[in-house]
Amino acid sequence: MRIEHDMLGEMPLQDDAYYGIHTARAMQNFAITGKPVHKELIDALATVKKAAAVTNRSIGALDGRVADAIVKACDEILSGALYDQFVVDCMQGGAGTSSNMNANEVIANRAIELLGGNKGDYALVHPLDHVNLHQSTNDVFPTAVRIAAIRLLRPVTEQFAALQSALQEKEAEFSRILKVGRTELQDAVPVTLGQEFGAWAQAVSRDRWRLYKAEERLRQVGIGGTAVGTGMNAPRAYVFTVIERLRELTGIGLSRAEYMMDPTQNCDVFVEVSGLLKAAAVTLTKLANDLRLLSSGPRGGIGELILPAVQAGSSIMPGKINPVICEAVNQAAFQIMADDLAVTLASQAGQLELNAFLPLIAKNLFEMLDLLGSVLPLFIDRCIRGIRADASSCLQKLDAGYTLVSALTGYIGYDKASEVALKCRETGKPVREIVLKQNLLDEQTMGEILRPERLTSPGSANEKRNDHKTWKT
Repeated sequence: MRIEHDMLGEMPLQDDAYYGIHTARAMQNFAITGKPVHKELIDALATVKKAAAVTNRSIGALDGRVADAIVKACDEILSGALYDQFVVDCMQGGAGTSSNMNANEVIANRAIELLGGNKGDYALVHPLDHVNLHQSTNDVFPTAVRIAAIRLLRPVTEQFAALQSALQEKEAEFSRILKVGRTELQDAVPVTLGQEFGAWAQAVSRDRWRLYKAEERLRQVGIGGTAVGTGMNAPRAYVFTVIERLRELTGIGLSRAEYMMDPTQNCDVFVEVSGLLKAAAVTLTKLANDLRLLSSGPRGGIGELILPAVQAGSSIMPGKINPVICEAVNQAAFQIMADDLAVTLASQAGQLELNAFLPLIAKNLFEMLDLLGSVLPLFIDRCIRGIRADASSCLQKLDAGYTLVSALTGYIGYDKASEVALKCRETGKPVREIVLKQNLLDEQTMGEILRPERLTSPGSANEKRNDHKTWKT
């Protein structure tokens, strides 16, 4: 055991613990979720500490041997070591101070070892005087959250691009399959199955683009602003150099915020990103719900789509297959929507020069990104790519209903078309049969009117009647 001291007194710590007294107190104070901060945030904190050490060495503010030991300790963390020493709960008071101190102490104690000393010998490397030199939690933690968010956001954006591509492939595959379009869950006008997939792809493409552009706001960081963004106790050489080192180390086009107090106190950028993730979750929910609806049955429901069978659906009903991947997507989306509310509430609760609730913002934002990063590949690979169309079911429902009558109104008039629709409902006979039997149109004209490309493309009856090229194609 070793004994460490702070302004509140002293505490014993295990000899093998790289964290110190500040972290130990936080462990007692914040036993809330049982979950540590996100690994991407740990890496981001280590990167910020490394950039600070390199900068402080370059301006002569930090002894070279100490700086080198800090850098090596940070590199070990970035290689995946010492994660188990980051033990502070992800939900913590203090605007991230406990996580910043956790990083300072772990890095300091590992640097001490690298210099040949024993953990806790802070005369060699001090968590605050050396590791945290020219920094504050209030510029370190928000900067680290932004870096971690960008790193998690990029693969999510790529997955949305992959989802868009998968939907567009189905759009092309199903482009010739006519079916009943539905509005308010009632039969409407004909569409192609491909057009439905194309509309879904368009919505996903907007989500992809919005998330891609959101990174621009995350790139503006407040490192060098110290406690409230004024840069107090930080040399000008440090303030203007540390951002360059951080840009080099992350490979991200980070920039120093134009007004350094802004990213310290305002969290609207996180609300923006969270809101865009919620919007993407809404798109995914709509898509998953539509797929569940169109694949329902298969005999007692719509049954126009056949989703991949990935597991047995029931312990009591043999042969039952459920749309479990779509349901998993729904659940992830619901959680994302809930997380967005937490981000919103935490962001608006900031006061004056600081938002004390940034740990909660980070926790929920990272959960949203993790959920999307996990569920999107499943959705693409285990559902979308394997979807098949039941073309016969699509055609049967189209012929059995009276939706085709809408295509005839420009040729036989609304009143006659209404009579045909009523007759279809009364007799159950298809539109084509009733129209031909009543000599409202001849068979050749009916055939031209009811061609897929004519039923599902713009143009009035007069335009299509006079479009001789189309009629002859």
